[in-house]
Amino acid sequence: MPKMKWSDLRPMQLGRYAEYYAKMEFASYGYDIYTSEVDDHGVDFVASKNSGIYYEIQVKSLLKGNYAFIPDKLMDCNDSKRLVCFLKFVDGRLPDVYVIPATAWQNLNEALLYRKYDKPGQSNKSEWGISCANKNLPLLEKYRAEKYLEQ
Repeated sequence: MPKMKWSDLRPMQLGRYAEYYAKMEFASYGYDIYTSEVDDHGVDFVASKNSGIYYEIQVKSLLKGNYAFIPDKLMDCNDSKRLVCFLKFVDGRLPDVYVIPATAWQNLNEALLYRKYDKPGQSNKSEWGISCANKNLPLLEKYRAEKYLEQ
């Protein structure tokens, strides 16, 4: 059993743990996992099941706050083979794991957002967001790993 005092971990440690945890989650549902040494275009690992389809997985984790994002340039919301594995950590329990297809952002809502930053002088880049505020959790429920990966 892991320690589950996530707040004791530095952000890089938590992110690495989230990547390993996500790989184990996919493997537990019968996916083959392929890792690369370098995450240079927003893919943390590749997963495939018996169908022969290879999914590119971007892992995002969150301990503090209610918002995580993927830079616009790292995700195409029309890519049916791109998945975001989002892990929400809370001290004292295992993380909540969600698997969200990139195509879900074609139908934006309070939980799945797009923020466009294009005003002159803004240093932020546009981004695809996940808002896991309590009021938005029902919108994320259908993406829980145990529901999504069982399909």
